[in-house]
Amino acid sequence: MDTNIQHWNGRRYYSLDCYLKQRFGEKLYKLSLNGGMTCPNRDGTLSTGGCIFCSEGGSGEFSAPCTDTETQIRYAKSLVSRKFTGNRYIAYFQAYTNTYAPAEYLRNLFMPIIQRKDIAVLSIATRPDCLEDDKLALLEELADIKPVWVELGLQTIHEPTAQLINRGYSLPCYDKAVGNLKQIGAQVITHIILGLPHESREDMLATADYVGNIGTDGIKIQLLHVLQHTRLAELYQKGELDVLSESEYVSLTADIIGILPENVVIHRLTGDGDRHLLIAPRWSGDKRRVLNQISHQLKTRNIYQGSLRKRKGE
Repeated sequence: MDTNIQHWNGRRYYSLDCYLKQRFGEKLYKLSLNGGMTCPNRDGTLSTGGCIFCSEGGSGEFSAPCTDTETQIRYAKSLVSRKFTGNRYIAYFQAYTNTYAPAEYLRNLFMPIIQRKDIAVLSIATRPDCLEDDKLALLEELADIKPVWVELGLQTIHEPTAQLINRGYSLPCYDKAVGNLKQIGAQVITHIILGLPHESREDMLATADYVGNIGTDGIKIQLLHVLQHTRLAELYQKGELDVLSESEYVSLTADIIGILPENVVIHRLTGDGDRHLLIAPRWSGDKRRVLNQISHQLKTRNIYQGSLRKRKGE
């Protein structure tokens, strides 16, 4: 067995489960929380309506209802209670942009959470352009208490696509955010989306390669979901958007695993679209099958994380 596969507990990539067991000695489940914020891409500061793929829930359909955090935590724990018997969790502020508020508001929100004995990690989903100096100072203070993960929705490195999806910031803004976050001791997790309008296979591989080399600690790979009540849905219904087939997605994801550096933790290989909102691709609703197909592809093609990079002599 390859030494890398041994290191990754038999898998061909550095999964989040493997990382958590190495770092914390146990599996941790996420508690999806709502910090009560919106997004500069929604409230008119930059734009309205958000990115064209973003639903009304702001990627937070699976987070707890926006009540006080104690109630949210109890509710989120109840959702995972049947499959998790541990005592420590990841507090995941998922919906919208979770540093889009004054630093004092964020302090009052995050500090009580990170000080809880049942919280092992604080994970914050945000935008690179919402990390001003006072917020970075707060994140540094939090990171001195417990691990802090900051999740950045990059999606693509290609400027024409970024403009088309209404992302609202340029690639150098992401680069700066990664550097700043690494400097204060936070871990960076980068989100990328496969299947964005008009992007080629080479474009998507280039995004993954860029993210892997900039110093991100983790990556979330997401299939583009066409959801109801989004501007992306309008393009799809007009016939102006093609979605990836299952075989295309599986093959592409396997290649991305092959080019990512071995130390980058793969937090996700495909995402969950709200089945009540999902228009396309319908095959993505069977997540277990997709993951099994990716695993089979890796074995069949003898790909493990970083192997394609090694074969090119990089």
